[in-house]
Amino acid sequence: MAWDKINIQRENGEWAEAQAPLIVSASRSTDIPAFYSDWFFHRLKVGYSAWTNPFNGVKSYVSYQNTRFIVFWSKNPFPLIKHLDYLKERSIGCYIQYSLNDYEKEHLEKGVPPLDFRIKTFKQLVDKLGKGRVIWRFDPLLLTTDISIESLLQKIENIGDQLKGYTEKLVFSFADILLYRKVKANLEKNNIPYIDWTHDMMCNFAQRLVQLNAQWGYELATCGEKFDFEGVKHNHCIDDELIIRFAYSDAALMKFLKVQIHPLPVPDIFGQTAPLPQDAIVLPNGTYATHGNNQDKGQRQFCGCINSKDIGEYNTCPHLCEYCYANASKEMALKNWECHKTNLIGETITGK
Repeated sequence: MAWDKINIQRENGEWAEAQAPLIVSASRSTDIPAFYSDWFFHRLKVGYSAWTNPFNGVKSYVSYQNTRFIVFWSKNPFPLIKHLDYLKERSIGCYIQYSLNDYEKEHLEKGVPPLDFRIKTFKQLVDKLGKGRVIWRFDPLLLTTDISIESLLQKIENIGDQLKGYTEKLVFSFADILLYRKVKANLEKNNIPYIDWTHDMMCNFAQRLVQLNAQWGYELATCGEKFDFEGVKHNHCIDDELIIRFAYSDAALMKFLKVQIHPLPVPDIFGQTAPLPQDAIVLPNGTYATHGNNQDKGQRQFCGCINSKDIGEYNTCPHLCEYCYANASKEMALKNWECHKTNLIGETITGK
């Protein structure tokens, strides 16, 4: 969608037109919490950052003047912790999509901290932000000659047991290697003997995960998947329902999300209450919310995310995961990371 445009004065004194989104995604394109937290929060305080379109190379500007909510994506959000109080000061809401995988033995995510540290970080974030604001993702689910469905389920069970009481949801997706050329190219370049998922394999995995979930009671959801699986929902990673739940008192945000607030129905003389609408979100103040369709039409075909402005850039993540879809090459990502370090608070994430 086209966000409101405003004129901003850049740090060099020049004036420029900028998008002014209410909801910011930070970021599908790179791990801002892990590597660029200081940069992002500096830019948030300055009031804007610059963003380069990955398809045409055109630079544009993003103003944070109207920003009311931020969704963070990360495999190591520990550096984010020291900045979270600033969001509270600014009355900006947030939650974190935390990709907490276990590919340690297979060395597929060499740049991420040890699993124990990442689980500890998950719990610290929940203690800081509250349950429900840190969402566990095991994403992507990757099969190789060394990683079977059985071993994936064992990895998930180990993490799921440790997160019990700290998360409400598990989001997962199947690595669609043949569909994503960069993923396929990176796996082949790194000599990873991958196996592509078949529909039957997906169904088998989902069925067994639902059985495993009986001990936890998490909400299970897939990210961007075409197929339906019994006991599993389709996720909205930039999720209007979750944002409404956490920010229902923010009038500007609720107007943008087309939210209507209603009092909860009162029981009649027989103790019966009228049923709520199917999409009702029960709020803690004796009301419930309904909302319009806010789906972002610019995302993948089966993506359920709502409109937001992503402010990251591809080819900038130094995690260097072997299967990465956001880096065309490790060399390019490291080159941009080194460039960032020469200009830590520049307008762009790369410092260029």
